[in-house]
Amino acid sequence: MVQDNNCIFCRIVSGDSPCHKVFESPGALAFMDIYPAADGHVLVLPRQHFEHIFEITDEDMRAVAAAARRIACAQQRLLHPDGLSVVQANGAAAGQTIMHYHVHLLPRVSGQKLRLHGPRPGDPERLAALAEQLADQLRAIP
Repeated sequence: MVQDNNCIFCRIVSGDSPCHKVFESPGALAFMDIYPAADGHVLVLPRQHFEHIFEITDEDMRAVAAAARRIACAQQRLLHPDGLSVVQANGAAAGQTIMHYHVHLLPRVSGQKLRLHGPRPGDPERLAALAEQLADQLRAIP
């Protein structure tokens, strides 16, 4: 498996850094964004390190897409948002801040300002509770 020890997401994948895990499969990992732009903001990424869409393999892209769809359904069931933004940025000029391919799943409320990152860290207890509740919802989705 390709990893970059300087990448925080690779350290999360390896278990060397903590996260509020929502979902994992052989090809993908999903966890709560610690700077949430919305309540229930989840990041989905491949277990292998790919900087952006121009590097990721088809197999790893399928794993991320499948996980993202399932998690989006769980977010819909749990949070009942007015909408859901699925955002993926490539390169700093596009707003990518962690150079490991990832997808943002952002539950949206009508009138809410659209952004990729929150201005401050989320409440750890809320993030942990949401991660557990979303994981429970995922177990109920075939």
